[in-house]
Amino acid sequence: MEHQSILELHPGLVWGFAVTVVIMLLLDLGVFNKKSHEVTSKEATIWSIVWISLSMIFSGVVYWVFNQADGHELAVEKFTQYQAAYWIEKALSVDNLFVFILVFGFFKVPKYLHHKVLFWGIIGALIFRAIFIFAGVGLINLTYLPEMNIFGHPVQINVVMTLFGLFLVYAGIKSWGDGGDDDDEDYSNTAGARLIKSFWKVSDNYDGDKFFTIQNGIKMATPLLVVVGVIEFTDVLFAVDSIPAIFAISNDPFILYTSNIFAILGLRSLYFLLANFIHMFSKLPYGLAIILSFIGVKMLIAPWIHIPSPISLGIVGGVLVISVLVSIIFPEKEEKEKEKLEE
Repeated sequence: MEHQSILELHPGLVWGFAVTVVIMLLLDLGVFNKKSHEVTSKEATIWSIVWISLSMIFSGVVYWVFNQADGHELAVEKFTQYQAAYWIEKALSVDNLFVFILVFGFFKVPKYLHHKVLFWGIIGALIFRAIFIFAGVGLINLTYLPEMNIFGHPVQINVVMTLFGLFLVYAGIKSWGDGGDDDDEDYSNTAGARLIKSFWKVSDNYDGDKFFTIQNGIKMATPLLVVVGVIEFTDVLFAVDSIPAIFAISNDPFILYTSNIFAILGLRSLYFLLANFIHMFSKLPYGLAIILSFIGVKMLIAPWIHIPSPISLGIVGGVLVISVLVSIIFPEKEEKEKEKLEE
């Protein structure tokens, strides 16, 4: 059974996921957002509820399918792995929101174009996350060292997981030191922007929601395409943190990919929901730094101590709640000054 793919074992589950995602994306782009418009808080709330509900329903389907074919114990294991991977990815992806806001502000992207940029960013994420997750799981399976005796206990260390663990601890410490401060970054010079500029000349102004425009008989990319390139590159950078983190939860690429994609798909609506209130989460980057470090430590001690997925999920959720509460109770000085001016 271990050597069979999920497509061979449960083809209905795989195709159900694929069809659901395709239908929802087509509805999103072709029906509900056929014309570019500014997404309201009400619309963002509805879509956030829809995506989270779909994610939870799918986790229930995962439990039901595995329970029917493989028994209650494996079904519970897959269900908790999915839930933990989903919420960890969701938590770490929130950090993307801070960068999205900075990118849109840097390029002065009109609000009615934000959804289109994020939609195409999601399409890129579907592809890149699949590559990272399936390649990562394959690499992990190939890099187990022979069993050895350390501190009187037989253990089997995985080279890649150990490196991932060290990297996440480093990333967490570095994130804490940075405090999430990217305000001064020149996003016009990132790899994503340079890639677009290497293929096309870029016009000075936007042309509605078009990625290309004609000026003086010359086809040029608009700044909107550059922004998409920056968003895609930003997602790849964030995946370097978040993908290794979910490897600490499971080695099942299907569970990791589906939970990851559902978390990413709901990120756009969450962006529009929180964009106007992002100042209320000033301490969240510190919470995310703790989460990265915790997951890194979990990877490093895994050969000796196994931390179950429900416990990991509880710790991640607790850190997020505390960081949000601290942000609200102790707001940044700049926000206090703004509130006084408004009064």
